[in-house]
Amino acid sequence: MDIGLMCAILGAALALGGGGIGSSVGVGLAGEVAAGVVAEDPDKFGKTLLLQALPGTQGIYGFLVAFWVILKVNLLGGILPVSNEAGLQILFACLPVAINGVVSGIYQGRIAAAGIAMVGRKPDETGKGLILAAMAETYAVLGLLLSILLLMNIQL
Repeated sequence: MDIGLMCAILGAALALGGGGIGSSVGVGLAGEVAAGVVAEDPDKFGKTLLLQALPGTQGIYGFLVAFWVILKVNLLGGILPVSNEAGLQILFACLPVAINGVVSGIYQGRIAAAGIAMVGRKPDETGKGLILAAMAETYAVLGLLLSILLLMNIQL
């Protein structure tokens, strides 16, 4: 396997890993608080689940970029030759979604956890909790978009 292809695969792995780490931590943080709220009032399960699921999107964004890389280098078919330069470009193009996935996923989980605690006290405030948590989502989406735009312009 050549260095260019290894760099491309590393980029895909970082994209997926970063998004997965951010989502796992974020969903876990929110889930801990949700479990406490639901233990007190099981009827709040639906409202807390919605807030808990929100930090899971970073993992999806990382997967999308990783899949884009897989398609770009044709890992599912006859692998295309990837120059060292193109491999490094792919690796660096994956970093925005990877880094934003870790950071925004964790912070979105913290915001969602606070929103869940708010729902525990005031069930009618779910919408405000969602809006607050969605603000962190903006940066995950920007990382996704930048990674895709960069990948689109790389010539193997």
